[in-house]
Amino acid sequence: MTTSESDQIHAAVRDRYADAARAATDASSSGPSGTASGLFGRTLYDDSDTEVLPADALTASLGCGNPTMLADLQPGDVVLDLGSGGGIDVLLSARRVGPTGKAYGLDMTPEMLDLARKNQVEAGVTNAEFLRGTIEDIPLPDRSVDVVISNCVVNLSPDKDAVVREAYRVLKPGGRLAISDIVLRRPLSERTRGLIGLWTGCVAGAMVDADYQATLQAAGFENASITPTRVYEEEDVAALAAELSVDLDLPEDIDRHEIMAELAGSVMSAFVRGQKAG
Repeated sequence: MTTSESDQIHAAVRDRYADAARAATDASSSGPSGTASGLFGRTLYDDSDTEVLPADALTASLGCGNPTMLADLQPGDVVLDLGSGGGIDVLLSARRVGPTGKAYGLDMTPEMLDLARKNQVEAGVTNAEFLRGTIEDIPLPDRSVDVVISNCVVNLSPDKDAVVREAYRVLKPGGRLAISDIVLRRPLSERTRGLIGLWTGCVAGAMVDADYQATLQAAGFENASITPTRVYEEEDVAALAAELSVDLDLPEDIDRHEIMAELAGSVMSAFVRGQKAG
């Protein structure tokens, strides 16, 4: 991928999630249209978790899983959330690691950072900090974090190798990677992968499961695994099709229904795990 293409993807993702942050603060909005949130859901949190969070943190949750459950956080852990959005996973992590631990959130979208910091104040969480930056260049020192989490964000990066290397770098020896992400069961066509709307919708940039596992292993992670949590079939991608008609300016030679047929059974949400040698 060229630098120009990479920059285009970053800009599109930043714009999409800036819109999501603005929508989350609009009481008349039910959430941003055209994102994968409608398809992949944000309902995997217990009531005991969500009832302690500001409403805006829930509205801005565009994830595909619950990495705080996956990560098995312990008191005193230092946690980093890659692409922290409105802060839901950072705030929950901060509560779970307690006053002797800390939770960092990293995001490149100023509007999301503003929303997350507002939510932090409303939640009364003091052991959290939100940082501006990209997940390909984490602004934290080597070996400074016990657990790296992320929720449906790594697929948005144009350079997954850099993301995984950076996650490995900031982890302490024995540290854990615990990610919820969108993963492919088989490759998508070049035509489909080139649709920016599907990149920002968490689909076109997703890696095939075997490639994802190989990327983790190449970075040094041990016990790397990809565990499917849900495969999206025709009835699921049909929900996305309605959004695509609004959000994508498809070329005339591309049939939306053909794209949906290609996606059906190809896309899944998954838990992604790995550990740094201790």
